Amino acid sequence: MRFSEAWLREWVDPPLDTQALADQLSLSGLEVDALEPAAPAFSGVVVGHVQAVEPHPDAAKLRVCQVDTGDGELLGIVCGAANVAAGQRVPVATVGARLPRDFKIKRAKLRGVESHGMICSAAELGLAESAEGIMVLPGDAPVGEDLRAWMALDDQCIELDLTPDRADCLSVAGVARDVGVLNRVDVRAPRMAPVPPAIDAAVPVELTAPSACPRYLCRVVRGVDLRAPTSLWMQERLRRSGLRPLGIAVDVTNYVLLELGQPMHAFDLARVDGGITVRLARDGETLALLNGETATLRADTLVIADRAKALALAGIMGGADSSVGPGTCDILLESAFFAPAAIAGKARSYGLHTDSSHRFERGVDPTGCARAMERATALLLAAGGGEPGPVVAAAAADQLPEPPAIALRRRRIEQVLGLGFEDAAVTDILGRLGMQLTATDDGWQAVPPASRFDIQLEVDVIAELGRVHGYDRIPVTHARSAAVTRAPLEMAYDPARSRRLLLDRGWFEAVTYSFVSPELMRLVDPDQTPLALANPLSAELSVMRTSLWPGLLQALRQNLARQQSRVRLFEAGLRFRPDGEDLHQEPMLAGAAVGPVLPEQWGAPGRETDFFDVKADVEALLAVAGCAEAVRFEHAEHPALHPGQCARLERNGDALGWVGAIHPSLAAQLDLPATVQLFELATAGLGGGPRPAFDALSKFPSIRRDLAIVVDANVTFETLRHVVQAAAGDLLREVVLFDVYVGEKVDSSRKSMALGLILQDVSQTLTDDDVAAVVKRVLAALRRDTGAELRA
Repeated sequence: MRFSEAWLREWVDPPLDTQALADQLSLSGLEVDALEPAAPAFSGVVVGHVQAVEPHPDAAKLRVCQVDTGDGELLGIVCGAANVAAGQRVPVATVGARLPRDFKIKRAKLRGVESHGMICSAAELGLAESAEGIMVLPGDAPVGEDLRAWMALDDQCIELDLTPDRADCLSVAGVARDVGVLNRVDVRAPRMAPVPPAIDAAVPVELTAPSACPRYLCRVVRGVDLRAPTSLWMQERLRRSGLRPLGIAVDVTNYVLLELGQPMHAFDLARVDGGITVRLARDGETLALLNGETATLRADTLVIADRAKALALAGIMGGADSSVGPGTCDILLESAFFAPAAIAGKARSYGLHTDSSHRFERGVDPTGCARAMERATALLLAAGGGEPGPVVAAAAADQLPEPPAIALRRRRIEQVLGLGFEDAAVTDILGRLGMQLTATDDGWQAVPPASRFDIQLEVDVIAELGRVHGYDRIPVTHARSAAVTRAPLEMAYDPARSRRLLLDRGWFEAVTYSFVSPELMRLVDPDQTPLALANPLSAELSVMRTSLWPGLLQALRQNLARQQSRVRLFEAGLRFRPDGEDLHQEPMLAGAAVGPVLPEQWGAPGRETDFFDVKADVEALLAVAGCAEAVRFEHAEHPALHPGQCARLERNGDALGWVGAIHPSLAAQLDLPATVQLFELATAGLGGGPRPAFDALSKFPSIRRDLAIVVDANVTFETLRHVVQAAAGDLLREVVLFDVYVGEKVDSSRKSMALGLILQDVSQTLTDDDVAAVVKRVLAALRRDTGAELRA
């Protein structure tokens, strides 16, 4: 919401300077995003009166103007604008004036004719981005008056960054109401008397979708001169609010939108066939919009229609076929209340976002339609003349939103805010906010104004008390409670500890959207059908993620595109998988890495991160969770992972997660290197390992026996390790794999693996017979369970 400070001060004028006013608004929850001057700095520009215009003797496109600037002498000024004419009031930069961008006006000769100044366009004064000619001022502009002072250009434009719940402040009137309450200053609204009808012309209205549009008003105004210019004061207020003047019909409706927060629309009456019907669109019905696009409508879209066709997308945008144009002389003004639920998301679904939809989907005062209609009628008649007809109103009273009656308790105010209020202060603050109060035994019954859709509960009313009183004035208190210390479970999964571990190992934490592109989700996890959002932020964020990998892969792409060659990102978050009628939300920990294992340096050769590097990080995570021994890495295939560099993590037969290199086809489709490594763990399955216990250190020496065995190529060390541990018994302290060989003297379908068995007893030195018995049991178990043979 952007508006002029001077406009606001016409409604309410607190004893604060601009910066103090901005700070007060921000502290009250209406964050001021920007404070900008209404016009750039310039000086020496006055109102001039063009007395005569003659052709330049040596240039066909130039004219020599005689201009009165109020100092008793006519200035000869050479002007190249085609629209300059005798009798005009114009801005004149006199000799010595300074214009924006530090442009100084000097006496000059243009094609042999002296020019004593410059007649300025709005663009040259910084009041418009472009201009086709000079700026023509109203005929009553005082000649010789300083233009900056006369147009009040030493003004500030205030831009608010409002939260979605404060739709009531999407207008000057709404902001003025809040400023008045904060400063206990009365609000002086301009007089908006009803405009009596001068003719009987009227258009009937029918509501066929009353739940979506419970109130609709329209009014005929005949004989409007749309060629009349919009008043300069209105043009300036629109400009300072970020809107361009487009003609009196549009300017008046935009002005009322900014002033009162009520969106309005003007139809060309001649293009309306019969009466107005507010209805739902017919599926497949088309409508040419004001922005030049043609929308194919759905059956859930509310439209304003006549007897033959749709005229406008209700609460969003008007149609081109019924729009006001150069030949329009009779206008039909519209002012309505559309239910927020009927408008929310509709504009985005058609690729639109307008000032009207922005307000209607958040909630517009349902009682303000008539006031806005009278205001717009008066402004339109003042600008372009015409004769108004009666206001035609259609309403479904039972469908209009009814503000709730909220019980407000005295003791609850102090419990929530930590601050007690006198009864008089409560009634003063809430009364100024427009609430209707009725005293009860333990407090009040408060009914918020119709414009405050955000006040529904007792805590909402209490929040308003705290906001108006001032959050900075609420004393700081410390909560008091009994201190209860709980030791963390030793072998439980600790998210903070896992994060610290990954950070220590060179990873960075990322936070990505839970909403992802359906195309990307289909590439990464084609076996799952993600939940589609009913009201997505955009087409690229329209389904709930079934894996954390899509967001991390997108983050990898963005980092690589910005010349970051080494990227290691992890994320802890939820994945969402449909489970029949329910949505299963599962906490996950996932990571994606690409680039060198170590940062660039001289002390170690460069090497790309591979499967085993990420597997080592995953094993470290399992170790700090206390379940490394219980988890097995099994060869498996995943659609997003390389078939030969992929492992599924299992615990007690249940899938725990995945680790592997990205699938080459997926890497090609996402324009990523084929060396990207991924992991994902279901954190609910971590932890729960055996409690650590002290084991006495043996004072007897350990003995190592090395075995070289030949096994099938698909047998993993993980499998061998479990077989050896089961067969060796308590004497085994460690199993190490120190060599893997494939090649000569080993069958192509098999491989040689060299294992080191480290044996030790806590009560005696092991003999050769003890060791031989263990080795014999191990070889027998390996032969039985894996088909292993001793290598010759």
